[in-house]
Amino acid sequence: MLDTLLSFIAPHRCCGCDKIGSLLCGHCNYNITSESKMVCIVCHRPTTGNWLCKSCHMPYERVWVVGEREGVLQRLIGLYKFERAKSAYKTLGDLLLAILPDLPANTVVVPVPTTPSRIRERGYDHMLLIAKYVAKARGLKCQQLIYRQTNTKQRQATAKQRASQAKQAFAVNGPINDAIPYLLFDDVVTTGATIKYASQALRDAGAKYVWVAVVARQTMK
Repeated sequence: MLDTLLSFIAPHRCCGCDKIGSLLCGHCNYNITSESKMVCIVCHRPTTGNWLCKSCHMPYERVWVVGEREGVLQRLIGLYKFERAKSAYKTLGDLLLAILPDLPANTVVVPVPTTPSRIRERGYDHMLLIAKYVAKARGLKCQQLIYRQTNTKQRQATAKQRASQAKQAFAVNGPINDAIPYLLFDDVVTTGATIKYASQALRDAGAKYVWVAVVARQTMK
């Protein structure tokens, strides 16, 4: 309600061209989804048709990524995560909907859990909002099947620290059906530790098919 009221008092501006009306205009939206460079999110080598090459073996089988975390997409994510632009969940959800193929009707959407401290800071669970939005748009079920066993924050952590933290962070709190696919949602892939160990938690609980959808891939400098 508050976010809606604020949109009338101080209308959103496009993160790309500064046009008043929305956080992402149609033109800038198209630029993001049409110019994505497909590379393996593990080894960063160019790939075709999937963001995971055949040489990299992960607990997940398929990956979809909106684009690289730079420019317009980076600004949009920053507004959503750090400046409380809550309505951006719809914009980011629409970007994911644009790149996801038709999925089996029994697919379960699973958000990567956010630490409680981050939820308190923002006033909302940013990944749960996106996951519910996409699931509803596709007529799929959304379930919070993964929970965090630790409350460590990965922002500004080294790759080694991220891997160590993520390895112990996740567990499954619900029944798993090995006959259906689970689509794990995360916002940004940096080292890949979070999606690796969150996916592994689903596998260890009995999931046979684990897929991943990510808003952005952190570019390596």
